[in-house]
Amino acid sequence: MKPFISLAATAFFLSFTAVDMASAEAVTHAEQIQAGSYDVEPYHTQVAFSVLHFGFTYYQGIFSQISGRLDLDTQNPAKSSLAVTIPIASVLTTSSKLDDELKGDQWFDSAKFPEARFVSTQIRQTGKNEAVVTGNLTLHGITKPEILKVRFVGAGINPLDKKYTAGFEGDTTIKRSDFGIKTYVPYVSDNVTLHIAGAFEKRS
Repeated sequence: MKPFISLAATAFFLSFTAVDMASAEAVTHAEQIQAGSYDVEPYHTQVAFSVLHFGFTYYQGIFSQISGRLDLDTQNPAKSSLAVTIPIASVLTTSSKLDDELKGDQWFDSAKFPEARFVSTQIRQTGKNEAVVTGNLTLHGITKPEILKVRFVGAGINPLDKKYTAGFEGDTTIKRSDFGIKTYVPYVSDNVTLHIAGAFEKRS
């Protein structure tokens, strides 16, 4: 009986896994996304930054614990809107000493300016899965217009929490001196490349 029980258990496990994997299948065309209001899913949303360090290496770090909202109109993407908030104290690099320095008043000054915020002012679809999102970025107490190039990644039911989730990625380059963060310019580059991985859960 033991081999039979083992085979039955294996078959049950495989069928259960197959169901979960099927539920994890994502649509990959933007026109298939469900319209509606979404909240940022913070555990799988990151903002990565990269700067040229003394001309030697591109040094990277990330921000996490991001919150925000996406209102998505799939019939008329221009009517969609996005607003996200980034806690500055979440900054993380490969050096805890540098993390503390970046939070200090020579850099981000997270005690005085605890959050960065991006609020869209215009969304323009530029391709099947691409859009340009123009908005106002507030960082270090200064607000400037910035442009994100956004690409739809996929959407579907998350098999773990059973919530409908849509994922996007975005890229832009900003000048940190525009926001009053000028320490070590130009030895640490003024240009900062940002890459955003954004997961959004649909409100029920």
